Amino acid sequence: MVILVTKWFGVFLVDDKSNRVMDKRLMPMDAVATAEKLAEIQRGGVLPEERELAQGRQKLAVGDRRQSELGKPEVYDSSFIVAGDYGFTDVFMHDVMLNLGKLRTSEPLSRDKSLVQAIRYLDDLIEVSNLLSERLHEWYGMHFPELADLAKDERYPLLIARHGEREGIIDELGLDLASMGSDFDPEDIRAVQNLGDSLSRIYDDRRDTEEYITELVEQLCPNMCAILGGPLSARLISLSGGLERLASLPSSTLQLLGAEKAMFRHLRSGKNPPKHGVIYQYPDLRKAPYWQRGNIARALAGKVLIAAKVDQYKGEFCGDRLNQELKARIADIKRKYPDPPKKKERPANGNHGGRGKGRNFHGGKPRRK
Repeated sequence: MVILVTKWFGVFLVDDKSNRVMDKRLMPMDAVATAEKLAEIQRGGVLPEERELAQGRQKLAVGDRRQSELGKPEVYDSSFIVAGDYGFTDVFMHDVMLNLGKLRTSEPLSRDKSLVQAIRYLDDLIEVSNLLSERLHEWYGMHFPELADLAKDERYPLLIARHGEREGIIDELGLDLASMGSDFDPEDIRAVQNLGDSLSRIYDDRRDTEEYITELVEQLCPNMCAILGGPLSARLISLSGGLERLASLPSSTLQLLGAEKAMFRHLRSGKNPPKHGVIYQYPDLRKAPYWQRGNIARALAGKVLIAAKVDQYKGEFCGDRLNQELKARIADIKRKYPDPPKKKERPANGNHGGRGKGRNFHGGKPRRK
């Protein structure tokens, strides 16, 4: 059998029985040009040299799954084809690999990679804002404890950054209030104002980042957004590491994204396995009774996976149809399983699961009659 083998320094047509090179196409003795060809190989493309050697061959095997359009992939040991035998040195290989690294790192990235980073940045902002908010409430609460009930979330640090002294905040809110807090020195007021200003700017960054994520995910994943909405779609893409990888996952894995700790706990201790991960945020799943959630989660994961594949490979929009099919499936699940499953009753004779059969209550041998 003839097999097509591609090495970093050339493409070879080999007789697998005798390990004889029948024909070859060597890479150019130019580090940049060779690096460009290797980059095309890493991207999954087929080189012109490979097509040329494969042309006219009816029964051809190939050494790489990437070349499956040219022949049947086969495992083959081509270690006998050595670069030095064809005039390629280690120094030249070093130059080729350096140029290859420069080419691959400068290639444009798909925008879903930016989406992944934006989601993780938003998580960092949420964590930092929660920590600073807790610190600000504890610190400024010594001066004006009543403000925690009068201003929530973003307004709380904004008022502190704007006025500092509680009197200014009371005037803006139009209240007639005598605070029970203690007085702060001017230096303390300035310090807590700086903290309030920092937290207020972080809240602004959170809002801007959320808007950016929503706009980006609606552009990249219209089908997923039609089913899950923007925030949950973005969260799934972030957990999987990108839209391409998400589209390649089995639906059972997609169903459990975000529940890795629960799955490891199940594998380690034998506790019940999780039925869903972050997709639990889907309203129809979250509101469903516990005995229906497993079926709904499986149906949801299957439809989301189809939508992810269509979005990844730029197919026609079908999100509305998928969403209607999912809603119909959920309604069918609710109709089939309206009541919780019945618990198994223990046997009335005191035997539990067949244990102690043929023995008396205290575990002794049965008496002879």
